[in-house]
Amino acid sequence: MQQNATLTRSNRRVGIAVACLVVGMVGVSFAAVPLYDLFCRVTGYGGTTQRAETAPQTAVARDFTVRFDSNTAQGITWDFAPAQRTTTAQVGVEQLAFYRATNTGDAPVVGTATFNVTPHKAGQYFMKMECFCFTEQVLAPGQSIDMPVQFYLDPALMDDVKMDDVTTVTLSYTFYPAPDQSGAEQLAMAPAEK
Repeated sequence: MQQNATLTRSNRRVGIAVACLVVGMVGVSFAAVPLYDLFCRVTGYGGTTQRAETAPQTAVARDFTVRFDSNTAQGITWDFAPAQRTTTAQVGVEQLAFYRATNTGDAPVVGTATFNVTPHKAGQYFMKMECFCFTEQVLAPGQSIDMPVQFYLDPALMDDVKMDDVTTVTLSYTFYPAPDQSGAEQLAMAPAEK
């Protein structure tokens, strides 16, 4: 009898430990994305760019070719492309580029874009002041939108010997269908303009 009570207590402890482990793992999985995003933004890891309010007032006599790349994920019926494929950017000088998206499908779609910079070591020096990334864009069938990207290359890159061999930086965006398509549904249900 006492052996059964001991076994029951032991099983209960193991069950509680396993339940705590499962709850802890679920908590860690929810915290992983924001913590990884914070880490990437602070370090520039994985080509994550930095945010800035204004460009520096001094230019550095070093030019880079900046390539603009665009992609669409499966499930979004958009044509998405940069207005120009490349530009020459002087370090420390503010630049403005545009991307254009057109909904080629027959239904409204809400899309959101992610980005990265290659080579990845350049991400920490690619400073964006204005960007359409992570902002939901709602496009009706046939509708187009021009989206600006305002950026500069941080003069601090001149002090990084790992950047000495870099002459080209690529800014790449990928548009995905947003998980929440309620904006598209509202657009589809709105009365047609006369």
